[in-house]
Amino acid sequence: MAKEKSWLLKLVELISAIFESSRRQSRDRTWHQHVVPYKDGWAVRREGNKRITSKHRKQSTALRKAKSLARKYKSDVIIHRADGTIRDRISYD
Repeated sequence: MAKEKSWLLKLVELISAIFESSRRQSRDRTWHQHVVPYKDGWAVRREGNKRITSKHRKQSTALRKAKSLARKYKSDVIIHRADGTIRDRISYD
C-alpha cells in the first residue's frame, strides 16, 4: 500500500510540474511597439518579435505608425536612439 501511495504522489507531483510549466509558457505577449534604427532608416518592431512590422525613412514616420498601433492595443511605444539605446517611452494604457 505504501509503494502505491508514493507512486501516486510522484505522479501527482509530475503532473503538477508539467501543468505549472505550461502556464508559465502561455503568458500573454505584449503589444509594446519599438521604434528602432534599421539599415538607412527606422523601423517599428513589436516587442519580442524578430520581424519588422514596418520600415520608414524618417524616425517621425515610424513613430507615428508605432503610436497608432500602441493606441489600438493599449500598449507602450519605446523610442530608441540611432545607437540603439532607449530615448523615451510613451504609454497608451
